[in-house]
Amino acid sequence: MKNFNIYKGESKLGTFEPDNFINAPQNYIPSKGLINAVNVAISLGQPLLLTGEPGTGKSHLAYSIAHELNLGKPLVFRTKTTSTSRDLFYTYDALSHFRSVQTKQNLDINTFIREGALGAAIKSKSRKVVLIDEIDKAPRDLPNDILNEIESLSFEVAETGAFFESEHKNRPIVIMTSNSEKNLPDAFLRRCIFYHLPFPSSDELLAILDARLTSEFFNNTELEQLIKHFLTLRQKFIKRKKPATAELLSWLQILEQLNFKKLENINEFDKLSEEQKELLLISYSVLAKTSDDFKDLKQKFVNGNL
Repeated sequence: MKNFNIYKGESKLGTFEPDNFINAPQNYIPSKGLINAVNVAISLGQPLLLTGEPGTGKSHLAYSIAHELNLGKPLVFRTKTTSTSRDLFYTYDALSHFRSVQTKQNLDINTFIREGALGAAIKSKSRKVVLIDEIDKAPRDLPNDILNEIESLSFEVAETGAFFESEHKNRPIVIMTSNSEKNLPDAFLRRCIFYHLPFPSSDELLAILDARLTSEFFNNTELEQLIKHFLTLRQKFIKRKKPATAELLSWLQILEQLNFKKLENINEFDKLSEEQKELLLISYSVLAKTSDDFKDLKQKFVNGNL
């Protein structure tokens, strides 16, 4: 565990080296159904609304599309519970403008207007991909308030009267994600192309790992066993917040750091060494996201019921 034991409780600063290859857009593996949905949305000039479990790669799709079509980095709007429809297009800092007017420092209102992701894409002289992430977090009136703007891809800055409209050739590709925390209005859904991202099968997970893992620490047989164990935990033992693809990738990174290797069948616990069991238990903190899940998982682990 040479590379794993960074923190020893001795107040010494450790190091972290991110593996940017894992989330590189060129390594995104979409299903055929998802590819078809993207092409339908682009052909019709309509937003693509993606649903699915957190961690299944909904947001990464926008980066994959932008990379493959050479459209630069996506313009991202991360929805908050306080977001308004205007925020998608622009924000106006009225307080700073008022203070500036009072002190006569700057009277140009445009200085206090900032472009939002969709507004920047509409004004752009080249085509862009726009990611509106977790739109279901927004207040219910936000989707309804942007119906016309989403359809026409135009907007007006109320404070200045300026009007902007996307040229047809530069019409942005809009990807919206939802974790289905709340239902979206029917009128809004009718203006979108919808696709539900199912959780990948074991074969699809193996293809994802082959594409996104740079290390050859685990061979294919070992990866298949780890995927099988991961799916067993996900389907039978982790009940509250199920781990997804993102957690699987992180779990494998930690197992490598722990030097967890040379397994014949990870599901045959009686054949695992005590060291392997200890390392496996350490790694479960990546997969179990609540205290109850981790407690249950640990109890079943100790009793050999996994």
